[in-house]
Amino acid sequence: MSGGWFITGTDTGVGKTRIACLLLEALAREGRRAVGMKPVASGCWETAAGLRNQDAERLLTVSGVAVDYVEVNPYAFAPAMAPHLAAHESGVEIRSEKILESFQRLRQKAPWLVVEGVGGWMVPLGEHLMMADVARAMRLPVILVVGLRLGCLNHALLTASAIQRDGVPLAGWIANQIDPAMTHVDENIATLNERIEAPLLARFPYRSPGHHGAPAPVFPRETIMHLTSNSYLKTNERSE
Repeated sequence: MSGGWFITGTDTGVGKTRIACLLLEALAREGRRAVGMKPVASGCWETAAGLRNQDAERLLTVSGVAVDYVEVNPYAFAPAMAPHLAAHESGVEIRSEKILESFQRLRQKAPWLVVEGVGGWMVPLGEHLMMADVARAMRLPVILVVGLRLGCLNHALLTASAIQRDGVPLAGWIANQIDPAMTHVDENIATLNERIEAPLLARFPYRSPGHHGAPAPVFPRETIMHLTSNSYLKTNERSE
């Protein structure tokens, strides 16, 4: 059995990497070999081995398969800005073909893939390429990470609508609280649950950067069993 998911978010900074890593860790606990991928990343730092990105490094660390960094993150840019602007400033054209080549190599090394997008669903990667185009080409169901803060209802509903309009299966959504001061959290989650035509897969509370003393969050086992079940995989298959 094999499969994977494309992790998108309602915006940048909503916890996509956190969720992708938790998903990879949960798959490992179930004995499923999985690898993470961050096709495009900006805000990278220079190392002796080349540009490196913090999110991609985290995915690589929790992946259950040894792979090269450049396969996990084929496009790394130093400027901390929108990817199409970072690419232009770096004199590089982001090509979906290069991303898909890395994607296919990773598929040969692990039966399960967790691919984290950059920014949100509609982020431009170039003049004629969007993040959504890459997600469609990978033929993976999408998990939407909703950053719980003021304004998340509009962002979440617009993103879910765009994913479904693009003909990509929406496997479900994650409620990830990123604003500790947000009020009426339960009511906001209930509102989204009523309007998003996909299940709420998990809910994660706010976690401060230090998070001393707080138990580490984990992906619910029942969610992992659902996502990796035969019935789920058949429901979310996309025809060639």
